[in-house]
Amino acid sequence: MKNILLTLSASLLLLGCNCTKETVKKEAPTTQTPFVWESANVYFLLIDRFQNGNPNNDNIINRNKPTGKLRGFEGGDIRGVIQKLDEGYFTNLGINAIWMTPVVEQIHGSVDEGTGNTYGFHGYWTKDWTAVDPSYGTKEDLKELIEKAHAKGIRILLDAVINHTGPVTELDPVYPSDWVRTSPKCTYQSYDTYINCTLVENLPDVKTESNANVALPPMLAEKWKKEGRYDQEVAELDAFFKKTGYPRAPKYYIMKWLSDYITDYGIDGYRVDTAKHTTEDVWSDFKKVCDLAFAEYKKNNPKKVLDNNGFFTVGEVYGYNIGAKRLYDFGDKKVDYYANGFSGLINFDFRNEAKMGYEELFSKYANILQNELKGHTVMNYTTSHDDGYPFDKKRERVFEAGTKLLLAPGISQVYYGDETARPLDIEGAQGDATLRSFMNWDDLQIDRIKNQLLMHYQVLGMFRKNHPAVGAGVHQMISASPYVFSRSYTSGNFSDKIVVGLDLPKGKKEIAVGTIFANGSKVRDTYSNTEATVENGKVTLETNFTLVLLEKL
Repeated sequence: MKNILLTLSASLLLLGCNCTKETVKKEAPTTQTPFVWESANVYFLLIDRFQNGNPNNDNIINRNKPTGKLRGFEGGDIRGVIQKLDEGYFTNLGINAIWMTPVVEQIHGSVDEGTGNTYGFHGYWTKDWTAVDPSYGTKEDLKELIEKAHAKGIRILLDAVINHTGPVTELDPVYPSDWVRTSPKCTYQSYDTYINCTLVENLPDVKTESNANVALPPMLAEKWKKEGRYDQEVAELDAFFKKTGYPRAPKYYIMKWLSDYITDYGIDGYRVDTAKHTTEDVWSDFKKVCDLAFAEYKKNNPKKVLDNNGFFTVGEVYGYNIGAKRLYDFGDKKVDYYANGFSGLINFDFRNEAKMGYEELFSKYANILQNELKGHTVMNYTTSHDDGYPFDKKRERVFEAGTKLLLAPGISQVYYGDETARPLDIEGAQGDATLRSFMNWDDLQIDRIKNQLLMHYQVLGMFRKNHPAVGAGVHQMISASPYVFSRSYTSGNFSDKIVVGLDLPKGKKEIAVGTIFANGSKVRDTYSNTEATVENGKVTLETNFTLVLLEKL
């Protein structure tokens, strides 16, 4: 195996590889580096499309009707994520948080939304918030995943859906009318027409505006009785409503069920789905419930507490971009979601703004994050599961995409397959299905360029993980030509400084380091794994690469 890896590394270098295998396995700095959400390197995966770790659960629920292309269950599961975690795949990528699509039990039937028969493989069509979908695995699998991730210093984000249930099918009855509305369909013309309506046809909208007491849905009560857990679930609900004082309104039932994944398993955060389709006070309350659950988990599991970070929430306010700063504009109303329960928001315009030059992009983001959004953050992406206009749909600028994403201020969200150029344009797939193909593991066995790309992501990802300054630091351009910048981050007794050079000449090069590293300092370029000494405010290196990532030794 060692000879194979050495041969592969040599081959990639001949192709102009931007990294070496030795770099990937570089030890982290000895300084204790804190985990900082504002600089997290997040890996986002669809459970069903990542890795099939347990073929025995592939048909555990009969979801076998013919479907449109990529619109049925493909076999990926939590066990598959555990396998890749055990292999060190995420560690080698410098990932310190994994966001997975919802684990909750999905509707059993299927619907045709005009793109062929579709099952809820994606996780956003909830049938029962209290159960893990058997096709994804078991609660024991989830527990193992989270414990193993935490042991590697990797946080787990799950996906919270409060806005809607799954569609109605012959196998999945509609929730009661005091729980959901089934009309009108949203017209997206004003604040109200985003909220008091269904997102699409046959996607029942939870009445999140209601504070009226409602009974447990009969279908859930019946289901729990068959599963032998009705009494336990009801007792827990009674305890929750007594402790919080909330009315037994639909949104608070769901908040209780989602918070159980915190108290029972110790998840570290939630990505909140369809955040702008409820009134913002829903998310303020959800954050309070999550914070209480996180505090309870830490109290009950003191040896499992990773750090003093609070529970993290990042919102999907579709269409929000960092340039809007704190406000999302509905046209007739502006809402500050950061003041309503969110630590961060997904930045839907990074995939457009990544077309900017490096300095224009980086300085814009750093200035906003260090000023108007100080104490909060954004999650940047170049591709995602429901954005039909990614930065590089044909995968023609994959190295540039990785460089810009992983060096940009804010959180980086690597969508599964970004690092392996997984195709985003699948013949025969319609709509968002084309973005959700199965992970292209086999390509790594035969494609040198994709291995080269993977290593590019690994080196940049490890650098980001080891240096909170990359995503959370103060940005300063040192030189426009060649392009060199610094980032500096300080929190308490911890201080972190880095210097990065991009589009540099291959071979011998001089990199000005400004006042970041003092003369005489020993530094390392982690991209080439080359050490040097600062002299006269500069570092001289001779490497094969056009990118330099400098850290102090």
